[in-house]
Amino acid sequence: MLRTKLYEIEKEKQDSEIANSRKTQVGSGDRSEKIRTYNYPQGRITDHRIGMSIYQMENFLNGDIDEMIDNLIAADRAERLKGEE
Repeated sequence: MLRTKLYEIEKEKQDSEIANSRKTQVGSGDRSEKIRTYNYPQGRITDHRIGMSIYQMENFLNGDIDEMIDNLIAADRAERLKGEE
């Protein structure tokens, strides 16, 4: 019985750690966690991570995303350099 009790305690502890890990990876889904907004009436795409807006939604949705990708790469590099200092 003691072995079973100890096993259950350890299993519950491990399950709790896994659940907490999953929660931090998934996020809450709140609007404050949004990455990008597509505003169709204004034809605007805004990436909230870098604060950039593009006003050519049709081109963007057709695959012309190089401008956004270049700015995301530049922001990532700047963040990494900032972290190294």
